[in-house]
Amino acid sequence: MSAEPESIENASKRRVRKSFLHKLNEWLHLWLGLTSGVIVLVVCLTGFVWVFNEEITYLLEPAIRAEKRNQPVLKPSAVLTISNQKFPKSHISYAYYQQGTAIRVGIGEEHDPKRHILFLNPYTGQIQGSKTYEKSETAFFDWILLGHRYLWLPQSIGRPIVNYGTLVFVVLLITGLIWWYPAKWTANARKRSFRIKWQAGWKRINLDLHNVLGFYAFLVLLALALSGVVFGLTWYSRGLYWITSGGNSEPEWKRVSSDTSHHQKRYTYAQSLDMVWEKMLVENQSAGGFFYPFPDSTQAKSTINIRTYPSPGKFYDVARHTYDRHSLQRLKFYEVFDHSYQKSSLGAKIRRMNYDIHIGTIFGLPGKVLAGLCSLIGASLPVSGFIIWWNRKGFGRKKSRNPVPGKVKLTRVVPKISCLALLFLFQILLRSVL
Repeated sequence: MSAEPESIENASKRRVRKSFLHKLNEWLHLWLGLTSGVIVLVVCLTGFVWVFNEEITYLLEPAIRAEKRNQPVLKPSAVLTISNQKFPKSHISYAYYQQGTAIRVGIGEEHDPKRHILFLNPYTGQIQGSKTYEKSETAFFDWILLGHRYLWLPQSIGRPIVNYGTLVFVVLLITGLIWWYPAKWTANARKRSFRIKWQAGWKRINLDLHNVLGFYAFLVLLALALSGVVFGLTWYSRGLYWITSGGNSEPEWKRVSSDTSHHQKRYTYAQSLDMVWEKMLVENQSAGGFFYPFPDSTQAKSTINIRTYPSPGKFYDVARHTYDRHSLQRLKFYEVFDHSYQKSSLGAKIRRMNYDIHIGTIFGLPGKVLAGLCSLIGASLPVSGFIIWWNRKGFGRKKSRNPVPGKVKLTRVVPKISCLALLFLFQILLRSVL
């Protein structure tokens, strides 16, 4: 006799009236997740691969390996001479070096029939290997980066989709955290919120993977997303700099050029490269390596740009300077890099750290591993979230025999749009590979 009143009472306790804001939060999380799920999936998966591009290349490309020696590396003129001997009719584009690797020399430009990458021993100049790409061929990690930044679409289309989709992902992370937060911190609530119940059925495991892993990866995913949008949205980049610098405007990039009145009066092309190189090494540490594009020797206005990396595998403390090719005078082009990291303002330091935050190198290799794992979790969230929604709506069960005629539900339209978008991206993927 008492069982029925007790069950009614327990049922009423379980029914918690949700406020309008709570319902709005759930609605936003659901529909924003369904509409942006494909974007989040692609961006997170490609981001995971890109984080480890150096490590993967080192493992799969024997020609890139080089032992560390306590001796000077090749000067730019030597790199240029060796590369021109190997490919005499091609433009030498850049040289890139990190400790423990060969100097990677880019040869050729995008419009050339063929492009090459030459691997040089950093101390002896010995050619350890090379790779060649046809005009229509894209290197694997370049292809990954195109997917990460543009979804393999034209830049004018893919760039805003990715960047605004990433901002939507930030909203999803916040609304997801609000949805995850238990109404009462009971013992059972703590277990549900922080642990995955592996002994349960697959639906419960999928729910726990979405909620629990999403909570643990929340802060890292938020940092990855917010730092990523800096590269794509000017208004966001300026606003973030304004906030982090205490109200200062973001410095503008200046177009600088060499003084043509000194052309061929002081130094040859090779002498200029080497003298600037030696000056950079004296004034800035380069234990981590360097990067420099070779200026166009046919253009008198071209400048010499060199970056040296004090910390191996990190980029925030880079010394990035530009010099007049004829007078060797240093040219100021961007206030954020015009000073050393130690002498930079707070806003400039945060901006310099943005890329390291985005790929996790701000904390070294453990940071990269953390960023990679959280990227995988981020890629899983739209998948597990879609499955949760699918199960709760009861799709796959027997349909009602008496449907309401003429009524089209949004719950049927959005999944179709998501599937069409996924199919479209899959076709682009196949075309890129084939």
